[in-house]
Amino acid sequence: MEINYQELGFKCGLEIHQQLSGKKLFCRCPSINSTKEPDVRAERRLRAVAGETGSVDAAAEFEMAKKKIFFYEGNSEDVCLVELDESPPDPINREALETALKVSLLLNARIVDEIQVMRKTVIDGSNVGGFQRTALIAMNGFIETPHGKVSIPTICLEEEAAQKLEEGADFVKYKLDRLGVPLIEIATGAELKNSEQAKDAAGHIGMVLRSVEGIKRGLGTIRQDVNISIEGGSRTEVKGFQDLRSIPKVIEYEVQRQFETIKEGKKIAKEVRKAEPDFTTSFLRPLPGAARLYPETDVLPVIVEKKYLERLKKELPKLLMHKVAEFEKKYSVSAQMARDLIEHETFEIYVKKFSKIEPHSIANILISIPKEIKSRFGIDSSKLAEKDFEDVIGYLNEGKITKEAVIELFVKKLKHEKINIAEFKNISEKDLENEIKKIIDEKPGLNQSAYMGLVMAKYRGKVDGKKVMDLLKELIK
Repeated sequence: MEINYQELGFKCGLEIHQQLSGKKLFCRCPSINSTKEPDVRAERRLRAVAGETGSVDAAAEFEMAKKKIFFYEGNSEDVCLVELDESPPDPINREALETALKVSLLLNARIVDEIQVMRKTVIDGSNVGGFQRTALIAMNGFIETPHGKVSIPTICLEEEAAQKLEEGADFVKYKLDRLGVPLIEIATGAELKNSEQAKDAAGHIGMVLRSVEGIKRGLGTIRQDVNISIEGGSRTEVKGFQDLRSIPKVIEYEVQRQFETIKEGKKIAKEVRKAEPDFTTSFLRPLPGAARLYPETDVLPVIVEKKYLERLKKELPKLLMHKVAEFEKKYSVSAQMARDLIEHETFEIYVKKFSKIEPHSIANILISIPKEIKSRFGIDSSKLAEKDFEDVIGYLNEGKITKEAVIELFVKKLKHEKINIAEFKNISEKDLENEIKKIIDEKPGLNQSAYMGLVMAKYRGKVDGKKVMDLLKELIK
């Protein structure tokens, strides 16, 4: 089906959820993914309560009707009584709040004067107390995309949910280490014109998030929800995907589903759906609304003073896309290489420390060579430590090895083999020339490539390939 988004009355908005590092939002437990054995366990049954509108939220009623028992486990080093809803929350984490405020300012949003924490009813067991704490921190932001400006009506700071471990017919089991981790929720307006603009908007917001310190990195730390509707239908929220590349396909499949449902004369229900691996969606629960919110009376509001905001504005980091452009120009590398190098905090340190090596050679050692090791040797190059890189680049800087020896040294380190640097000692140009003459005399009549192979096989890791080729051009007439 060829999709004409404009004719279909397409409306689409994003919700980006990003975890923060440091401590949890309302206690002093670490914001980590724990691998420790559980020594804390609890069991709960949850029920929905009316929000400040006086009504019980439809999604909460739906979950409560399942009558499931919820089991929780965690380790006492990263879980406390706050997560178990057995103790009042601490004041809001000011470091996490400051990180979220910086993100908001970079998204051109207006910071609210007073931050009031609310409770959001959640009865699926992912929050032990039956609610999630959330706070509106900024409004009326925007970003620019190749398809036009996209508004950001709201930015919230809230608690991350517990991680589901197991589910049965009458129970769900959760892990508590993730519960309470600070989470920024960024909501765009519903003016996204098509699936590609949705992808571009998510990519731009992700770039802004990665520009700020205090943001978690890696799989599972960021996720996107997409709200979609077409004319004659209702808003559907699609959850469950992290890869930006899947956004266009998920949107296209959901638009087709809604179009076919309307064509059959059926009503589109307001609901939350899960994105499946094949980009289709499946029903999760009714769409929640304002009825699930009510004030959190255990956490005092935070007044945001003008002087504090002015200081934050002066401390805002440079956007990642601007850093990439600077790296491209400064170090003569590609845009992709620049993006990778920015993630390597040691790159510029090495450039200053190892001044005898060209920056692009250091960039190649940090970025390209580990990839080559993985593809050529099938070895997990991610196990290379910073000290491994520093050692090898140091040898190269001191002239103890050639560039050709770098891969072999890394492979030896990964295989935990004994390394004798003397074996990789560079031979002089005069000695190299004599050796090449000797090989030519012993095997006359070969072409340059054949001689190149013989020389490099004999002096692997000890000679510069370009130097060998230059000498061969001179010696073979």
